[in-house]
Amino acid sequence: MKPPAQNLPAQNNGNNGAQERAAQNSPQTDPTEAPRTGAGLLYGIGAYGLWGLLPLYFITLAPAGPVEIVSDRVLFSLVVCLVLIAVTRSWGSLAAVFRSRRGFGILAVAAVLIAINWLTYTYGVLSGQAIEASLGYFINPIVSVLLGVILLKERLRPLQWTAVVIGFVAVIVLAVAYGRVPWIALILAFSFGFYGFVKNRVGATVPAVTSLTVETVVLTPLALVAVAWLGAAGTLTVTGNGPGHFWLLAASGIVTAVPLLFFGASARRLPMTMIGMLQYMTPLLQFILAVTVLGEHMGPERWAGFAIVWLALVVLTADMLLAGRRRRSAVRAARDSAAAGTQRA
Repeated sequence: MKPPAQNLPAQNNGNNGAQERAAQNSPQTDPTEAPRTGAGLLYGIGAYGLWGLLPLYFITLAPAGPVEIVSDRVLFSLVVCLVLIAVTRSWGSLAAVFRSRRGFGILAVAAVLIAINWLTYTYGVLSGQAIEASLGYFINPIVSVLLGVILLKERLRPLQWTAVVIGFVAVIVLAVAYGRVPWIALILAFSFGFYGFVKNRVGATVPAVTSLTVETVVLTPLALVAVAWLGAAGTLTVTGNGPGHFWLLAASGIVTAVPLLFFGASARRLPMTMIGMLQYMTPLLQFILAVTVLGEHMGPERWAGFAIVWLALVVLTADMLLAGRRRRSAVRAARDSAAAGTQRA
């Protein structure tokens, strides 16, 4: 579900370097940029669009509960990942991660964080709180910026500080609107924010499929224990509700892997600013589905809280676009200066 792209990307899967290189290419100097951007845009829309439609998929899995859905998602994702590893002959990359104590340790932490995220989101959708779940991904970019300050000691620009302050105000307003702290949204935002931070430590050295494979391997023992526990309790549905229900749950492996592959293809082709704009597709689609299809209630006070969140995102997006423009201007100036120096020589 990943995953936003901002100061501290939440869904970059180690593609920062590729995105920065893409951001530095201009149409005048690279005639292949236009088709690359077009393909990247389609991949990005595919990734964020599929993530945004997840609520529709989860409600078709009834009567399976959140624990079973996440456990089956882990197990079936592992099968899909191993097939992809075999097809792409990436066994060497996978073995390298397992040999690296640091790399494996980082991805093990990432696995725990994404499991928390998946479980919380599934619970939110199935318990009639999909609107609050979408809120978590709306505020995730703000949380990621805040984590950059706390963990990386980054210095925020004025507009970024403005967005963070507005985000805090929004959470307070929504807490009043809900009559409680919006824990589902906050757990989703912080778990995914930390997930992005942890995955960023791996960098571009681990391909997306390899990374997901390692994470599912780490989670597989827990998933097997959960499935066994549900089976012993008589509440396991994967094998007891007909072949249609089984194959719907089995499809969770593809549902997990395909958007991730689309995202990786998009991130290699698009600049960071465009990825950052596309990321809002996911919570927006989730929000629309929650209100229109799932029929969740939005009172005036909740609309007010969401409006403040959207204001914060507008400010954050404006800062991102301005920063990207300044970066491109600096790159062009450096190129012009280097060209002028070459001519003088």
